[in-house]
Amino acid sequence: MANKHIDEATGVETVGHEWDGIEELNNPLPRWWVWTFYACIVFAIGYGIAYPAWPLINKGTEGVLCWTSRGQLAKEMAAENQRRASTVAELARLPLGKIQGNERLMRAAVSGGRAAFKVNCVQCHGAGAAGSPGFPNLNDDDWLWGGDLDTIHTTLMHGIRQPGDGETRNSIMPAFGDGFLTSDQIGALADHVLSLSGKAQDNTEGARLFAENCSVCHGDNGRGLRQFGAPDLADAIWLYGGTRDDIVRQITSPRMGVMPAWSGRLDPVTIKMLAAYVHSLGGGEDFAEVAQQGEDAPEAEPDEQS
Repeated sequence: MANKHIDEATGVETVGHEWDGIEELNNPLPRWWVWTFYACIVFAIGYGIAYPAWPLINKGTEGVLCWTSRGQLAKEMAAENQRRASTVAELARLPLGKIQGNERLMRAAVSGGRAAFKVNCVQCHGAGAAGSPGFPNLNDDDWLWGGDLDTIHTTLMHGIRQPGDGETRNSIMPAFGDGFLTSDQIGALADHVLSLSGKAQDNTEGARLFAENCSVCHGDNGRGLRQFGAPDLADAIWLYGGTRDDIVRQITSPRMGVMPAWSGRLDPVTIKMLAAYVHSLGGGEDFAEVAQQGEDAPEAEPDEQS
């Protein structure tokens, strides 16, 4: 370049660039840097020959080693499936009751169910299975349909209000705001519901309306009936919120969620493992406990969860 000249202080030629009086010297690159650069070029050529590297019209080059990350994954998955084959066969063969009585199998089922839960269930129930408004908390002991292994398994298999599944769990709560009750009556009924868990003062009108309209599903004492999937209203655990406004809204125009039926989406062993994992979260019931529900259940102190 025309602006090149020898720098007087160093005796090195400049590159001809100048900015605000500052010029750049044309010093050679360090030899270690040059040789590293050449080594990278050689490595890149070797890598491009050995491994998939160059995109073509329909697919990329396969490389002389014929290695792919997908192939490596498939190989590792096959090895893992072979390692687990005997345990999976036992889980497929045994009913859930016998799996629960076998500590080794139950531990394997819970571990596999935890992995399946993270892939299929956290979107609604959360990573810790604590749920959110409209999505049940699976860590507590509050169950709409029952919390023993067989009942959880049935719920997973057929879902809740799953269209097209004749065995799906199904319950319907009428919209009492649609001409059934006035707004004042709904308010009185909401107060009675809150009084069941000690959150409000009871009132005669609300108790009468509850007996006439709600006790057929929720029971005379509001403890719920699992054969209908009707929730316990006396434990202060709420699916859609436990404030008076929330309860008035639910009585007026009820929200009813949908859970997919996992049969046909997941294999039978995975569903068993999911049932074992959900059961292990802290609220799972033994088979003998299932009868203790609804009006036959013992009275309990109100739970402050909401």
